[in-house]
Amino acid sequence: MGNLRSIPCSFDPAIVALIDGRMDDIASHHHVTIAWAIESGSRAWGFPSPDSDYDCRFVFVRRQDDYLSPWINRDVIETPLDGELDVNGWELGKTIKLLLKGNAVAIEWLMSPIIYNGDPWIRDKLLDLARSFTDRNAVARHYLHLGEGQRRTYFADNKEVKLKKLFYALRPAATLRWMRMYPGSALAPMHFPRLMAQCEPPNDVASITAELIQKKAQTREMGAAALPDAILTFVDTEFATARELFGRSNQTPSSHAKAAAEALFRSAIQRYAVAS
Repeated sequence: MGNLRSIPCSFDPAIVALIDGRMDDIASHHHVTIAWAIESGSRAWGFPSPDSDYDCRFVFVRRQDDYLSPWINRDVIETPLDGELDVNGWELGKTIKLLLKGNAVAIEWLMSPIIYNGDPWIRDKLLDLARSFTDRNAVARHYLHLGEGQRRTYFADNKEVKLKKLFYALRPAATLRWMRMYPGSALAPMHFPRLMAQCEPPNDVASITAELIQKKAQTREMGAAALPDAILTFVDTEFATARELFGRSNQTPSSHAKAAAEALFRSAIQRYAVAS
């Protein structure tokens, strides 16, 4: 099994060591192989605050005999929140089924630029599966619902807004714009600065966003301010366009998609699942 690791030098080495230890403990206690472990959340999105949590997410494979029992284990492993540390994971079969349904979170785990430990084989195979069969409309509708919810919650009055909350509507809006500009793909960049560069927003939106990212990196409290007209227009325009462009999703994978998913699952079990 290959080993891929990509961690920014800005990460606290003590926290990284805790994450590595947590991964080892999970693998030992639950008798699983962790095939892919990444950072999610604001650090992987590229707009962390000085006090941002570390959100580790992982994909795991159980022992061979566990897949042969009529008493199926849970398809998630959850660990208690511990200060800055949040560590949870999904079983491989769950991850595959969610990918086929167009689950944007599963896609983001595979697209994360921050990797604690992972086999590039499983990432590449899952991304290939997603490129071939993921329901693109479902991915878009996820970001639309997420973005509209944040829009209503944090700046419905169009007047003043907590500046750090802007990111949670800006990122979905930029993703929807990216998907409109790249109609052949459902796999938008997870890293927000890269996403913004590729979706080519208006100059004033790009400038305001860059300033917000820089400010958020320097202080945990960004304060509140009047809602920038350029941001409001950008967000509302992209959401309105997405409502028209991305229709209802098909939640039932085709027989071809299921066959490809099963073949990948069997290969991964042979690669990772150890004998009991």
